[in-house]
Amino acid sequence: MHKIDTFNSLAKDVIAWRRHLHQYPELGYRLHETARFVAGKLKSFGVDQIETGIAETGIVAAIKGKLGDGPTIGLRADMDALPISEASNKPWTSRTAGLMHACGHDGHTAMLLGAAKHLTETRDFRGRVAFIFQPAEEDGRGALRMVEEGVMDRFNVSRVFGMHNEPGIEVGKFGICYGTIMAALDEFDIIVTGKGGHAAEPHRCIDPVVIAAQVILGLQTLVSRNTNPLDSLVISVTTQNAGGAYNIIPERVQLSGTVRTLRSDLRDFAELRIHQVAQAIAHGFGGQIEFKYRRLEPVTRNHREETSLAIEVARNLVGEDAVDDKFPPSMGTEDFCYMSEARPAAYILLGNGETAALHNPSYDFNDEAVRYGVAYWVDLVEKALAA
Repeated sequence: MHKIDTFNSLAKDVIAWRRHLHQYPELGYRLHETARFVAGKLKSFGVDQIETGIAETGIVAAIKGKLGDGPTIGLRADMDALPISEASNKPWTSRTAGLMHACGHDGHTAMLLGAAKHLTETRDFRGRVAFIFQPAEEDGRGALRMVEEGVMDRFNVSRVFGMHNEPGIEVGKFGICYGTIMAALDEFDIIVTGKGGHAAEPHRCIDPVVIAAQVILGLQTLVSRNTNPLDSLVISVTTQNAGGAYNIIPERVQLSGTVRTLRSDLRDFAELRIHQVAQAIAHGFGGQIEFKYRRLEPVTRNHREETSLAIEVARNLVGEDAVDDKFPPSMGTEDFCYMSEARPAAYILLGNGETAALHNPSYDFNDEAVRYGVAYWVDLVEKALAA
């Protein structure tokens, strides 16, 4: 295990890479300049194998240790930014109007590059490491595409690890838990159909706006009255589209929203009961509904053996008390879930300090965290692939 100060010099390079990436954010799968930068660095390090163009702009690089044959482990970093106008006022603020790295993926990418550089130079492990640089975490399920395009099989990845920065955790500390660490995400659409007409004559209409309002309120009882308070379920109606004039009761109202839960079986419950409640309310007022439900990301699950390894590595690095192994699961989602379904996995949170929240215009990745992220990756590899 290394001391944090071992990475002081390398951290200067990593911070410079991070700030460069921060200035040139790209979205989704359209990470052409980001991928070019990452691939260029990996080639300059002298990695053994590099494959580009996975899931359009994803990259996987692999190196072999000098201590003999062994398994391959995967380390994953996400690379995409968000459609947010930056308000951090940092010297390295985004140069692309309307886009910014508001989730720290610039830091994740740079730290994994730093680990790749160090491990390529030292190779104090057996087996292989696959460095996975993923596009489209925010809105495109890039992890799923990389898995579907055979990354795990082609590189013989036996288990995979992820890391994300977390505002609110002190720099130099980590958070993790066994089992579910991030929620599942589903989306739904409800189209309420009534009978439109003049706003002065509501008695001649079946008002879908009133029906939609009752549906919105009714759905909240699924959490407050139909679900065990100890379970985690969030149902949010996030859009409502209706009408176009002050004096017309519209024919239709469209609602849409999300369902988040930490238990897979609650997805079945939510899909069934949202439909039943919306339909019953609409029928009670004389209206009709159309209902669509889409299952998106499943829960992100930390496997026991890999989580124990991650905890041990982090505690050896920063101390027993600096690693919370019962960190509360988040109702946010992560497409790393697809990698954790494909292979045994562990996903850990890296302290970003008291910064602005993720997805906030004032957010910026905390460069003080760089050494800890790089050191964690290096120590994880050397522990997991010890001779």
